[in-house]
Amino acid sequence: MEILNNNIEKLCSFYVSDWHLVTMLLPYINKEINENANIITILENNIEENIKTLIKKLNLKNEQKILNINWRNTNGLKYSEIQKELKKLNKQESLNVVFINGSKNYIDIANKNIEKFLKENSKNYKEIKVKIIDCFEVGEFNVNIKEILDAHDKILNTSGEKEINEVFEGYAKNA
Repeated sequence: MEILNNNIEKLCSFYVSDWHLVTMLLPYINKEINENANIITILENNIEENIKTLIKKLNLKNEQKILNINWRNTNGLKYSEIQKELKKLNKQESLNVVFINGSKNYIDIANKNIEKFLKENSKNYKEIKVKIIDCFEVGEFNVNIKEILDAHDKILNTSGEKEINEVFEGYAKNA
């Protein structure tokens, strides 16, 4: 992402099923909401029922706020849909966390649309803090994991945010 590099952090995450994704995301989202983060989702797959089912079983402080997040699929391939979601970005001091999940192609197009939106609206969103978390389904890729890791700053897994080389021993960015 070339615009606003100092204010944008990119994380990647890998999951094996929608249940695995939801199990990984809920504690992280709960923590971010506790720190007043604004959560936006751009999802290829509808995970709303999984969220509702799991949230009933957990005792989370921010249950209603989590349920109010859009967990339905978004047509991230259409710029107008991305634009509609990104207009929810909080221009204040708090962090904006944008979760993107789906195929590598879907995630790539969604990121291009986010970059286009931020460039077109750079005056309005110049100082905002954004954390983009690209969630890749493991079955979707094989050979390009290094390419995915190189395009991100950190990784999110079930134990939270980690440096990539903590999770992938011996990894060196762009090596």
